[in-house]
Amino acid sequence: MFKKLFAIMILTIVLFCGCGKKQDDTVVSKLSEIMSKDKIVVGIKTDAYPFGYIDKKGHYAGYDVTLGRVIAKGLLGDEKKVKFVPVTASDRMMKLYSDEVDMLIATMSVNPKRQEILDFSNSYYTAGQSLLVRRGSRVKSIRDLNGKKVIIVFGSTAENSIRAAVPNVGIVGYKTYPEAYKALKVGKADAIIADDTILLGFSLNDDSVVLLPKKYSKEPYAVAFKKGDESKSLIKAVNSIIDIETKNGNLKRIRKSFGIK
Repeated sequence: MFKKLFAIMILTIVLFCGCGKKQDDTVVSKLSEIMSKDKIVVGIKTDAYPFGYIDKKGHYAGYDVTLGRVIAKGLLGDEKKVKFVPVTASDRMMKLYSDEVDMLIATMSVNPKRQEILDFSNSYYTAGQSLLVRRGSRVKSIRDLNGKKVIIVFGSTAENSIRAAVPNVGIVGYKTYPEAYKALKVGKADAIIADDTILLGFSLNDDSVVLLPKKYSKEPYAVAFKKGDESKSLIKAVNSIIDIETKNGNLKRIRKSFGIK
C-alpha cells in the first residue's frame, strides 16, 4: 500500500512540476489548484443508485462516490480530502464550468458530442442503455415502443438513441431518475430508457418493475473535466490512479460491493 501511494505521489509531483503554468501564462493548472487547497471537489449524482446515492445514515455512497475517495487518496494521500457536490444529469456540466466542482464522477458517458466541450479520463466502467418497464408490460424490446411513450431524463444520451431507433415514439422528460421512476409507476409512459446500471437500482428494490436484459448501446463512464490545457495534468494524474486501481483489482472489488457486475 505504501509503495502504491508513494508511486502516485511521485507521479503527481512530476506532473505538477512539468505541467504548471509559467509566470506569464494565463493558464492555471487545475491540479496545482487542488494541491494548493489540499482538497478535491467532486460532482456526484444522488439519484443514481448504486453509483451515486444517499444511504440510510444520510451519507453519500455508491461506486462513483467511492471512486472520488480513491482519487482523493491518490492525489492528496487521504480519502477524506474530498468534498462532494450533488449534481443532476441536466446541471452537472454547468456546475463544472462555473467552477463549483473540479471534476464530475456522475455516471457521465463519453460520446463525440460531449467530447467537443469536455475532456475525459480513461473509462472506469462500461454501461449500456436498457429499458425499465412495469411488471406484466407487453413491451419486451425497444421495437415494441413504436406508437407508445418512453421516459428519458434530461441531459442524458437516451433521447437521441431512442429517437433514432423508434422514430414514432413519444418522449416524456424528467429532471431526475426518481421523478422518471415515479412517472413510470403511475403509468405516464410505457418504459424508461437509461443506462442499465441506473435502472438496476430500481429493479433491485421494487418487484413491480422489471429491467429488460438487452442493452442497446455501449456507454463508457469516465471522469469529466473542463476542456482545455488547465485540465491536462489533472487528467494524467487521474488516469494513472484509475490504471493502478484497475490493475490491482480494487475497482472490481468496489463494483462488486455495490452489486455491479
